[in-house]
Amino acid sequence: MKETSPLNLYKQLPQTNCGKCGEQTCMAFASGLIARAKKVDDCPPLLEEKKYAKKLAALRVIVAPEVKMVDVGVGDMMKKVGGEDVMYRHQMTFFNKPPFAYDVTDTMEEAKLVERVKTISSWRKFYIGKWETVEMIAVRAVSGDPSKFAACVKKVKENSNFPLILCSFDPAVLKAGLDIVGKDRPLIYAATKDNWQEVAKLAHEYKVPVVLSSPFDLDGLKTLAVTFEQMGITDLVLDPGTAPNGKKLQESLQNFIKLRRATIEEGQKDIAYPTIALPINAWATTDDPVRAAYWESVLTATFVIRGADIMVKHSIDPHSVMPDMHLRFNIYTDPRTPVQVKPGIFTVGKPTKESPVFVTTNFALTYYTVESDVASNEIDCHILAVNTDGIGVQASVAGGQITPAKIKDSFKEAGFDLEAEMAYPSMILPGMAAKFSGELEDLFGGKVKILVGPEDSGRIIGWMKDRWPPK
Repeated sequence: MKETSPLNLYKQLPQTNCGKCGEQTCMAFASGLIARAKKVDDCPPLLEEKKYAKKLAALRVIVAPEVKMVDVGVGDMMKKVGGEDVMYRHQMTFFNKPPFAYDVTDTMEEAKLVERVKTISSWRKFYIGKWETVEMIAVRAVSGDPSKFAACVKKVKENSNFPLILCSFDPAVLKAGLDIVGKDRPLIYAATKDNWQEVAKLAHEYKVPVVLSSPFDLDGLKTLAVTFEQMGITDLVLDPGTAPNGKKLQESLQNFIKLRRATIEEGQKDIAYPTIALPINAWATTDDPVRAAYWESVLTATFVIRGADIMVKHSIDPHSVMPDMHLRFNIYTDPRTPVQVKPGIFTVGKPTKESPVFVTTNFALTYYTVESDVASNEIDCHILAVNTDGIGVQASVAGGQITPAKIKDSFKEAGFDLEAEMAYPSMILPGMAAKFSGELEDLFGGKVKILVGPEDSGRIIGWMKDRWPPK
């Protein structure tokens, strides 16, 4: 089980509180190691002083992720796969969201291939303050022809810098692709009980990560993993099989859970590798593209929840992609820290001295809801996001994270003088903070008018028709 006690990590530190790591105490550094805000190499004494050599070695073992972390790709586009420590996110958090890899095939016409690659590479959606994107491209060898596969891989590389998954059970085909992009560290799919020797040679020669595939046979999968490890190949991803429906789907889910539990709770290091799920298999069950995309989305959501570390998908349509993007975002958000924006003054549109100022909290969902509602109604304004540690309006009003004094101080810290910068010195409070209006007027000496807006920011446009500018 993953070590979650800072005290046990503290025992392996110099315990001198030297501050060279950026923390005031070694105990604080230990807490940072658990949260992955700090790395072992951030402690200079551990690295530089020989007397700490044993502690350094022990600490590296302790903080290593329970599930091995495998890097796919190179440079800024590299994706970390796996590296998790817990079964469920409420136990601590998940760190590396599973990359979504969308497929192209070597039988596509060149124009359609290029168009799809560009669509995959450019897909993005702004969601609660962050851009959610696709991360990888899976190149599938449908033709079985090494030269066609190589040409396809080359064309993909020319039009995208995304990390690749090279998909074929034929080692000759995989080699043709690796000859083109081997230096870019693609993930090769896959080694099986029939081709493992040839694929192992490729993984060793090109120094690339490899998927081990043994559908619905965990013993066979473990045998492959042990064999590759004994050969010195440890950048492995496990494919236990992804059934698109029926009883086999239940077996698939159970196998993913068994692998995660064996790794994290039972400490079976010989299968402590990330897993890959193939929601794309839904397309083999029906000729109806709408139904296939629906079930692919359902499978993706299911395997995100069940701990798959990488996905291969097909449908790039928004109705299929967006639900899974949103679910993945939420599952891989630290439950201990609310999603928040930087506190301060933000502008929407092109505000002037006659424009209003809205007050809200820095909880990201609240802030971006307000911003979206005013922007969609073409309201030029300022928004003050008060630092409530990412807590929403109603909860922060009840819990004291937002107060009249804090609102006044937030304007001061943001350098925004209501009297100097507004033709109508005023602020608009969220409806749930209405009780602050009187005290705020007193704090501003009656020079700033305090208006109480609606509880729902979607009603701001209607509210402003009768109340702005203030009378």
